[in-house]
Amino acid sequence: MPTRETAPIGAPCWVDLMTSDTDRSRDFYCQLFGWTADEPNAEFGGYFNFAKDGELVAGCMASQPGEGMPEVWSVYLATDDAAKTIELATTNGGQIQVAPMPVADLGTMAYVADPAGAVIGLWQPGVFGGFRVLGETGTPSWFELHTCEYDTAVAFYTDVFRAESRVAGDTPDFRYTTLNDGDTMLAGIMDASGFLPEGVPAHWSVYFGSDDVDATLEKAVALGGAIVQPAEDTPYGRLAVATDTTGAQFKLVGPNNATPAS
Repeated sequence: MPTRETAPIGAPCWVDLMTSDTDRSRDFYCQLFGWTADEPNAEFGGYFNFAKDGELVAGCMASQPGEGMPEVWSVYLATDDAAKTIELATTNGGQIQVAPMPVADLGTMAYVADPAGAVIGLWQPGVFGGFRVLGETGTPSWFELHTCEYDTAVAFYTDVFRAESRVAGDTPDFRYTTLNDGDTMLAGIMDASGFLPEGVPAHWSVYFGSDDVDATLEKAVALGGAIVQPAEDTPYGRLAVATDTTGAQFKLVGPNNATPAS
């Protein structure tokens, strides 16, 4: 499993799950992806990490009763100066959700809402730089923003997080920009104004890699999850959307099904 030592500035570097039932979430993802989970850390509010083949790939923590927090996967972008990034975010129309906060010597975290309201985490690494492996089966493999304020979002993420932007599609039914570090694609921004349901806010999603998306979906349902969008072949791989046992949504990406020989 190839690893990276550090994430480029502006790259997704960590994901974590906020859940109302950590035991159910732990069981679901450990069985679905073959993850292991360490014990909740009381020093960090019961936060614990998932690992795949010994490499940390995601975190998990319990939502607080009465706070009305959704069951949700969050994405964090790497920064070398969380305070400066927050300042740039507010200058560019964002709103602070959680001010920069040190997490022992691991790093500094913060949350900001972009101009359309999509919440994104920030991580300034200390001794912990985030996940070192991605793009493999059972690991975070792609990260995507769906927004109805596409042009504003592209400007926000390039100006605030210093990532390069490249247009991947610019037709009425497919407007898509990737955030890049040179030739390496880091994440995508999708114009969702044509299909985002009314009342659903702009949001970031994480795709987990699968070597057989259909089988992973079938297993997710058997474990108590549900299919939101069935698997389909696309130019970017076979994609699907599911929810876990508590309703948190996640996505899958894997190789397209082989075309039958004629």
